[in-house]
Amino acid sequence: MDARFQDRARGGSWLDLARSRPIEAAAIAVAVGGALAILGAWFFQYGLGLRPCPLCLEQRYPYYFAIPLAVLVAIGVSAGASRKVLLGALVALAALMLWNAGLGTYHAGVEWKWWQGPQDCSGPLEGLGSAGDLLDRLQSISVVRCDEAAWRFLGLSLAGYNVLISLALAAVAAWGFAAGRHRPLAGE
Repeated sequence: MDARFQDRARGGSWLDLARSRPIEAAAIAVAVGGALAILGAWFFQYGLGLRPCPLCLEQRYPYYFAIPLAVLVAIGVSAGASRKVLLGALVALAALMLWNAGLGTYHAGVEWKWWQGPQDCSGPLEGLGSAGDLLDRLQSISVVRCDEAAWRFLGLSLAGYNVLISLALAAVAAWGFAAGRHRPLAGE
């Protein structure tokens, strides 16, 4: 049996994995952390009935890209992928999460009324047509406002928590890059 798999079969602590294979550890942490964040968003949406606004939905896209990429990085370490490719993927993961932190900061600022949000979810309703169609149009419009936080805990909305989670995942990916630059990959 391959030595890489024997090490895993023996079981070691997470700290041992992080020290010996930081690229793999960072990728696993980003995949698991991202998956938990998306599961949490889905819980609030489907379990508690809090409908997401357009900005909330946009903040999910980086996770939808980062989770599979992180899984591919973890698999790539075991499959003997190039260090440059793996490190490049960690840089991409860090960039995705930093972008998401920026988007979450923008959304939180819109919720706190620090700046104007997009017109489609925080501006005035316009273009409702004639007065005769007004009632029909108002009944068919379902706008979830971006400038109103649906839920807060300890003063932070879900957008604020997304900022914290995204920054943490970006830091993990950056750590994996920095630590993985000089450590040998499995089989090297």
